Amino acid sequence: MTEGANMQPVISLRNLHKSFGTLEVLKGISFDAHKGDVIAILGASGSGKSTMLRCINMLEIPTAGDVAVGGETVKLKKHGTGLAIGDQRQIDGIRSRAAMVFQSFNLWSHMTILENLIEAPVHVQRRPKAECVAEAIALLEKVGIADKRNAYPSHLSGGQQQRAAIARALAMHPQVMLFDEPTSALDPERVGEVLAVMRSLANEGRTMLLVTHEIAFARDVANRVIFLHEGVIEEDGPTDLVFGNSKSERFRKFISNSQQADRGQGR
Repeated sequence: MTEGANMQPVISLRNLHKSFGTLEVLKGISFDAHKGDVIAILGASGSGKSTMLRCINMLEIPTAGDVAVGGETVKLKKHGTGLAIGDQRQIDGIRSRAAMVFQSFNLWSHMTILENLIEAPVHVQRRPKAECVAEAIALLEKVGIADKRNAYPSHLSGGQQQRAAIARALAMHPQVMLFDEPTSALDPERVGEVLAVMRSLANEGRTMLLVTHEIAFARDVANRVIFLHEGVIEEDGPTDLVFGNSKSERFRKFISNSQQADRGQGR
């Protein structure tokens, strides 16, 4: 955490549960993320990492528990045996403040890259179009693809599409960036260009929650690590402490296996 401990959290989860039918994926997750935190969320496949991120901006509705973004608790209402969105306008605001970057880019294929960037600022945030266009071009410059602004997503490489997706998230002026395995769908030679953009955002002091399998990058960039195992937080602490002196045997084994996999792939 880069600010004082008494600062209001940007993200606050309390006793978060999520089930899909009889399968309980999240089993009581609680933590706070403060302004300037870069939190690496690690864990084996199926541990609940992506589900947790998706619950933060209500792409998945929690089964129980509380989610607050920027000090505002998401309003949920009882629906059958679970919960449902209580105020769609609030959710739109939450999604603007907690912007998601997806594994599969999720760009609108029928829109140019520039149109992708201005769609939500113009139509959701009701900002002036000229202002949004100028800012979008500046953001595309920032991520190194301003020359692609009039191209369609299918004409870009995977790395370029993901950089466009990051710029699109930034165009919403979010309080926190949520990254869900942003490099896992990329060819190996494209991973570095996306990680470079993410590193620059971290260096700017942006608040980021990062689900990733890029362990070396997480260790280098994050100031905090959360390790999930079967839907619970097994380890949570400063990066150097967690990597250097973890109390969790499962985490140590997870890191060892990840390093062996990287060596096997020549990384």
